[in-house]
Amino acid sequence: MLHHLEFYVSHLERSREFWGWLLQRLGYARYQEWPQGFSFKFGDTYLVFVQVEDHYNDRPYHRKRVGLNHLAFQAPSTQAVDELAIELRQRGVEILYNSPIADGEHYAVFFEDPDRMKVEFVFEDPEYSET
Repeated sequence: MLHHLEFYVSHLERSREFWGWLLQRLGYARYQEWPQGFSFKFGDTYLVFVQVEDHYNDRPYHRKRVGLNHLAFQAPSTQAVDELAIELRQRGVEILYNSPIADGEHYAVFFEDPDRMKVEFVFEDPEYSET
């Protein structure tokens, strides 16, 4: 069972605005808040966001380097994916791949957080079964 994930961010307030809205929208609750960070919790798992120290803020995050590539959150339906995609566009969030994208088994919108980490909101078709 995953306990928590911790992310160092380049600009805490931009991340707080982005992740605060998104995580609450996805059903997470505010968990902790302190001058250098904040967290949101869903069930027993929580996500932590911390302002990176200045002397480590010289190299921007890139999902194609070693480390985390993206986070994927489960969507309850294709309609939920479409609704979130509309809200993301209204908020000026960078949408990737001309999504939502359907591939027969998944339906997802892909977008970026303020540090350009890829985030996915995906519905997996329960009718799909691997053979």
